[in-house]
Amino acid sequence: MPGYQSINSKMLQVPVGPGQEVYSKRGAMLAYTGPVSFAPTTTAGHGVGGALGRAVAGEHSAMMHVTGQGSVMFGHGGLHVTVVDLNGADTLYAEADRLLVHDASLQVGTMFMGEQGGVRGIVRGAVSGQGLFTTTLMGRGSCALLSHGGVMELPISPQRPVHVDPQAYVAHRGQVENKLTTAVGLREMIGRGSGEGFQLQLSGSGVVYVQASERKI
Repeated sequence: MPGYQSINSKMLQVPVGPGQEVYSKRGAMLAYTGPVSFAPTTTAGHGVGGALGRAVAGEHSAMMHVTGQGSVMFGHGGLHVTVVDLNGADTLYAEADRLLVHDASLQVGTMFMGEQGGVRGIVRGAVSGQGLFTTTLMGRGSCALLSHGGVMELPISPQRPVHVDPQAYVAHRGQVENKLTTAVGLREMIGRGSGEGFQLQLSGSGVVYVQASERKI
């Protein structure tokens, strides 16, 4: 069965069939063909524990479980859509509201941001506008991310860490560590109230997805 196909930069066509169920952002279905069913879900592959963790924190993204036999067109708010294919070797880290659709075969988890950087991880969430929890996707399959203006993929290597504006960060995959750093020079030049006074430093081996905007979803 063919995989995810871009209709244009903001619309995606996804095949659905036996063994190829998906979870989608609630309200993101634009059209579909064939006998396809949509059911609200509170776990979306997270498992009860992950769903409860997000509920306690007041952070969640309403999802639909899509089954049947057909083809579904997805899009949301005119945002750009980027397809990411996982080969089982990497873990994808993304905010829940960035996920437009993902294969049900992927293992979905929830990582508390404090696990990466302790207090700095929590501060990063406050500064960047991200929540305290990040969704993780593992396994073989596809997913689609939402962004303002599309994304660029920047490679991260041990010899070449990448610094990203927290507001422009969308997701990352691979064996990557991240921490919040202070760009003193920029803060003095732009003003201490500017978010550009802070940066995310990502190091290790992987890829970071950076959007062409500083707007959050």
